[in-house]
Amino acid sequence: MKKTILTLLAASTMLLSGCYTAGLGTTPTTNSSGDVLTSVLGAVLSNVLFGGSLFDQSSMLGSWNYNAPSAAFTTQQALTNAGGNATVNNMTSSLASNYSNMGINRTNTSFSFLAGNKFSAKVNGIPFNGTYTYNAQNGEIALKTATETIKGNVIKTQNGMGLMFDSKQMVNILQKEGKISNTAAVQAVSKLAKSANGARVGFELTK
Repeated sequence: MKKTILTLLAASTMLLSGCYTAGLGTTPTTNSSGDVLTSVLGAVLSNVLFGGSLFDQSSMLGSWNYNAPSAAFTTQQALTNAGGNATVNNMTSSLASNYSNMGINRTNTSFSFLAGNKFSAKVNGIPFNGTYTYNAQNGEIALKTATETIKGNVIKTQNGMGLMFDSKQMVNILQKEGKISNTAAVQAVSKLAKSANGARVGFELTK
């Protein structure tokens, strides 16, 4: 029995080590084996929308400012088919360049989720507001303004919140709401969202 337990522990250690050599990008904690496993899962789930770590609606409330680009895939299978976490890293790097060309930064892009299902936001310094609905079971969110409804996804990230959209909805956010005139940069972001099945792009937000 003792030999079997030791064998299982050794196999688990090798599995966790293999995950880190694959480049998940999270340094393992050494407090306990449970902490290490949580670190590995957190790194994987941060790039997956359906099945990832979700907010309950009350923990979403407050003001969130743009921190960095964010990209993810709808499912773990979609992420794997697209090339894994390295693909997400390449996408966020390209997003960063295009967002910079648009002028998006922490001071001019933010989202505030308020009690009573109201929201206010600004993208590229252009304010808009309305109401929202949120499904805490799958992270789907719908932002309803006076002129349109923009559907996206919310997920927890290591630093805060990822708010992401498909290609069409992202273009709406940037051009219709943010009034961004740099068409080439907007189309480049749209192309990234279309680059692989199940891809979503958007913003990482922090309080």
